[in-house]
Amino acid sequence: MKLYRWIKAAVVASVAIAAFGPAHVAVAAEPYEINVILSMTGPGTFVGQGQWQAIQIAETAINKAGGINGRPVKFILKDDASNPQVDIQLTQAFIAAKVPLVIGPSLTASCNAIMPLVANGGPVMYCLTAGAKPTPGGYVFSTLTSTPDLIAVAMRYFRERGWKKMAYLVTTDASGQDAEQGILQDAALPENKGIEIVDREHFGAGDISISAQLARIQAAKPDVLLAWATGTPGGTALRGMHDAGLSIPVLLSPGNMTEPFTKQYGPVLTDVSFLPGMAYYGGTSGVDAKTRAAMNLLVTSFHAAGAVPDQVAISSWDPTMFVVDTLRHVGLDTSATKLRDAMISSKGWVGANGAYDYPQYEQRGIGQGAIVMVRWDTARSEFVPVSKLGGQPLNGR
Repeated sequence: MKLYRWIKAAVVASVAIAAFGPAHVAVAAEPYEINVILSMTGPGTFVGQGQWQAIQIAETAINKAGGINGRPVKFILKDDASNPQVDIQLTQAFIAAKVPLVIGPSLTASCNAIMPLVANGGPVMYCLTAGAKPTPGGYVFSTLTSTPDLIAVAMRYFRERGWKKMAYLVTTDASGQDAEQGILQDAALPENKGIEIVDREHFGAGDISISAQLARIQAAKPDVLLAWATGTPGGTALRGMHDAGLSIPVLLSPGNMTEPFTKQYGPVLTDVSFLPGMAYYGGTSGVDAKTRAAMNLLVTSFHAAGAVPDQVAISSWDPTMFVVDTLRHVGLDTSATKLRDAMISSKGWVGANGAYDYPQYEQRGIGQGAIVMVRWDTARSEFVPVSKLGGQPLNGR
């Protein structure tokens, strides 16, 4: 993963600090603690561990910039073991303690499980999954763009490339159900009237063989396969395609845009493996100065930690930076309701994904205009952009 190449050597620490706030504020007070629920173990480990790394790097950047009004921030990690029941127990404890804010959890099923618990008074839960469907005006927020938006951009790209016969392969869990709903919803849009779904396949997240599903997909002769699964199930889909000799273009979940995933499954990733990524993957060319500064802060902060940001890191970076900035404005003695009200009315905050508009994109702040299609480049072992923001193919891509 070498996407930091687009950040020139001339980007210095002063630029990054200026993008986030003044650095001269002394930080010596007692830390303000923010609870975080992530999948550090279990099936969501690929996602949770990447998100925690990003939050730790964000903590360093925030405190270097003065913390929250001069008070350092400290993120407190809770591992839900990728188990929604654990999320319920943790959330009940947070409700009893009257904490105003929790970042996480990582997975769609986990976010769905805690939504009813916080509906009437919080805390604010910023879920770090794109698959959640928060209630407009509620206490739950969801990172990145929605799954239907991600798939809509991918379909637009494939359609413009002339690939209109599609099959899909999704898991039977909450994430897979969300993906299937998004695929069918987007395929029914007027702009996609030329698209045909020629086969629909499902598999369990724990399945080790999907040969029967792939045989049916091959028989349907699609132009492209939408294989929407993250982590180990995503790897199962790739290995199955490789073993079956199925070499057609494939859409993968952006949750797989991590170094651990590409290292483990690199041998079965092909040059026609496509994913919808966030604006960062398109580089700084063509973005406004504020977004460029936010992207530079992201990259220089990771580089200082000896790391490179990826899609999963971005899924926790912008939410973390946004809630901290909101706390700066509402104060640390805020209630969950006051914090929620400030967040849902926020318009113009700029992160690595660009400018956020929560009144327009409820509970998320961004839409399809923040998405760029990328392709895995086997020669370079990295993701390269193949579309403009919104999915229009680049020339020759």
